[in-house]
Amino acid sequence: MPEHQRADARRNYSRILAVAEEEVAAQGANASLEQIARTAGVGSATVRRHFPTRRALLEAVSRERIEALVVRAQELTDQGDSRAALLEWLGDLVDYCVAARGLAAALAYDGDMADPLHQNSCAAKLEDSAGALVRRAERDGVVAAGVTVSDLITLVVGIVLATEHHPDAPGQANRLFGLAVAGLSPQS
Repeated sequence: MPEHQRADARRNYSRILAVAEEEVAAQGANASLEQIARTAGVGSATVRRHFPTRRALLEAVSRERIEALVVRAQELTDQGDSRAALLEWLGDLVDYCVAARGLAAALAYDGDMADPLHQNSCAAKLEDSAGALVRRAERDGVVAAGVTVSDLITLVVGIVLATEHHPDAPGQANRLFGLAVAGLSPQS
């Protein structure tokens, strides 16, 4: 939130964000912007002035979790086994995305990355912070050459979105993530 805003605009932003966090937790990424505006006691135009796109709102709602994942990637970067460190971080990403409805949608890529209004700042922060984990794992030969953080985020987002309505979403998401990591072939 820009510091140069008037006090009432800062209050509106904070109120909208608090309501949005509750609505997204309850309804997921498609939470009604109109309902958020009504509950926050502001007009739809005020919500759109602060959050010009749904992605901007989801990114703001997800900011704390993204920061926690950034810190976690930094903590794991120099720890022990590079494969275990990367898988631990990815497991945290899966768990956070399942627990925080809307986070997977905030990380999903959509079309025009050249348009600054539509750039995915959440995914970009994670790519920057987890890049060292992936590079180290690749250097150690435990991740295929050319695998990117973007690839891994896309994989996690797909799994989480596909299991979002499963009766045991966390269990199913983690099972499918484990399957993706292990591959389809039986272990010999």
